Amino acid sequence: MGSSSPLQPIGPLRDDDPRRCGPYTVLARLRESASAVRYLARGGDGTPVVITAPRASLAELPAFRRRFAAEARTAERLAGGWVPEPLEVSVGGPLPWTATPYVPALTLGEAVALAGPLPARAVRVLGAGLAETLARVHATGAVLHGLAPGTVLLAADGPRLTAFGALGAAEAAQARAGGQLSVRLGYLTPEQAAGHEPGPPSDVFVLGLLLAYAATGTPPLADADAIADAEPALGAVPEDLRPLIARCLAKAPEDRPGAGEAAAALSLEGAAALARGGWLPDPLIEALDAQAARVAALPAPDDEDTDGRTVRVGRQARRGTAADTAAPAGPVVPRPSAAAAPVPPPLPLPPAPQAPAPVPALLPVPAPALPAPAPVPALPAAAGVSAPSAPSAPSAGSPGRGAGPSRRGLLTGLAAGVTGAVLGGGGVLAFASGDAEPPRTDARPAARPRPAVPGVPPRPRWAHEHPATARSTLHAAVWRDRALVLTTDAHTTAVDLTTGKRLWQAAGAPSAHRALTFADGRLLVAGADGFRPVSGSDGTVGRPLPYPAGVRLSSVAGSSGTVVWFTGTAASRTYLFAYDTARAEELWRIQVPDGRAPRTPVHEVLALRPDMLVVRQDPASLTAAQVKAAKGLAVFHAHDRATGARRWFRPFGAARPGGAVSGDESGRLYTAAGTGLYAFDTGTRRPLWQLPGTAAFGRARVAGGTLFVADRDQNVHAVDAATGRARWRRGTEATAGGDVPEVTVGPGGRTLFAADGAQVTAFGAGDGRRLWKFQDAGVRAPGGGDSSAAYSVSVAGAAGVVVRRGRMFYGLPVE
Repeated sequence: MGSSSPLQPIGPLRDDDPRRCGPYTVLARLRESASAVRYLARGGDGTPVVITAPRASLAELPAFRRRFAAEARTAERLAGGWVPEPLEVSVGGPLPWTATPYVPALTLGEAVALAGPLPARAVRVLGAGLAETLARVHATGAVLHGLAPGTVLLAADGPRLTAFGALGAAEAAQARAGGQLSVRLGYLTPEQAAGHEPGPPSDVFVLGLLLAYAATGTPPLADADAIADAEPALGAVPEDLRPLIARCLAKAPEDRPGAGEAAAALSLEGAAALARGGWLPDPLIEALDAQAARVAALPAPDDEDTDGRTVRVGRQARRGTAADTAAPAGPVVPRPSAAAAPVPPPLPLPPAPQAPAPVPALLPVPAPALPAPAPVPALPAAAGVSAPSAPSAPSAGSPGRGAGPSRRGLLTGLAAGVTGAVLGGGGVLAFASGDAEPPRTDARPAARPRPAVPGVPPRPRWAHEHPATARSTLHAAVWRDRALVLTTDAHTTAVDLTTGKRLWQAAGAPSAHRALTFADGRLLVAGADGFRPVSGSDGTVGRPLPYPAGVRLSSVAGSSGTVVWFTGTAASRTYLFAYDTARAEELWRIQVPDGRAPRTPVHEVLALRPDMLVVRQDPASLTAAQVKAAKGLAVFHAHDRATGARRWFRPFGAARPGGAVSGDESGRLYTAAGTGLYAFDTGTRRPLWQLPGTAAFGRARVAGGTLFVADRDQNVHAVDAATGRARWRRGTEATAGGDVPEVTVGPGGRTLFAADGAQVTAFGAGDGRRLWKFQDAGVRAPGGGDSSAAYSVSVAGAAGVVVRRGRMFYGLPVE
């Protein structure tokens, strides 16, 4: 099953190894995989990086270079979360290469060989991190095919994934006649054994294999025959993990959980949160410390640099010239290391037809304090194939960044089951010289500043828990990007957006409504007798601006400039009012239906045009007669902004009374109906476009000409607001079928937030890159019960955003 051999120290360079890759000086070898060699290198500032370059036998093969570039683009596309962000990539020079940050890490195979099975919590962190990444891939309909014991790294803060297609996870790769590239994968799934192409459930099956191996130290299925017919051996898997892993290993793809569901089952709060405070056993932490010390002891690079053409990609540079492979200046030999304790090698996988020569393993282990565990067998491969292959090639990074792929490019970069695949032994793929389209050169938005650890949310600057009141009403508004204003039936409170400390509390300004803020700095609270001015600086309450005589305010419908529109009652009739808060006078009123008893109707301003406003009545207050007259559809009303006169009232499409509806400053209306989102021009009342979907859409938000909207399947969409043309779509990785996420655009327009009952997920607004997710696991609601409130996000300008869950508020410095 696999012979025992010690983990070797970092190896010296060979004669044919590069000494220079762009601005990086290559110092030593980490390990060689079937397709590539990973080197330790340093930039001019001394920062260690990992360089990935092809094996010499494959470097000149056009098909290899195209696959290398395609998988590098996929790595850039997935960067964030548990995929390291590439630093640089060069695919146009004599030797293609990528550079990624160095992080002390062991492969899963090395970790199990060194310390035995992982604790249950570590298995959960590992599985949740991998499943979160798979969910992002599967949202595109593609297959990753990059999971293997040697492509998964264990670092101190969580797992890393380092392979993004068949090439990166190859157990063997070699050139064939006619310029073809033959790639052999090291494992099969039941559908592949039956001759079918793999799909997203295939990744989930391999995830189950890896988790069972991590939890027990042995593969749950011995060979390809067992994969096809036998039940997995899961008796040694911890009981709380066994049901999920068994589902992942179901023979029928449709019986396996989705990647997002698996991630939630393994860690509802997310892998990053579960890994906080440490997640690896002590022997592995010691091995990581020893590795970091060895890397630090490598010789520093000299000041020599190479000339080269630099192309800016995001916030990193990208080089591709002949200087990338400057002439060797002699071998670089690291300082000798202490003898390593003998341990078994990483998980062996089926051999290539011509297996590469053995090479040094990734790193030394600490001097002989660690006992060597028993040899570990390989993950199941094809029948009749048992000899170990060359070690797989993990690194602390991932293939480099490049232009975003088209859908075809993404699919070919991710999917292993493509035309030309022949399954025998392990999965074998043949890529011809024209197998992939050339690298794209589309302009991409600049990368935004990222958290210190990719995938981990920014640390909240502060947290504020607001006390409950008698009627438990609590509304939040942001005043001048300086204070969070919280209104309750007892008082109004201001919280400093920088520190989270209470600035003031005004008992004389209670309100059951959200505070109103204005561009001129005024702050008004809707009280029982009028709009009360409140000083945002110190909470001083001024004389009220009285409502019109005999009017009782019911609800605020909206505001613009100095005008507030609200619903109120007078003389047992209900009206929609326009009120100028600067002059403290009524502009107009128009009678509206009273609403179903005992409710006073609530109206909302959805869209504003220069000449009119469009409102909708809260469906809970519709009378039976109103519902019957509208034949079950939502009815929208347009009023003249100057006089309040009704312009028209009508339904739009198939929008229902309770469906999600929103508008924008252009006067467009966006309505959700069935599984589609529809746009209408409220001026002409004509349809503009529709966005088809697979689940009900939520409320849309428009910023900078882009409409953002989420659906119940936990997908977030970005489309052109004028045409409906799709720009990107990503999944939140929360369990599908829950709350429809509420979307909010950050203060600088660069970050999009999707908030639901489980988490807040942050995306790059320009390209949809999933950045991180935030959860407040463990926080309890007032009264001692677990909080079940949904999350929401408020924009706080330069202070970032405020995340709310029930009565808990967090200040996040995201932009």
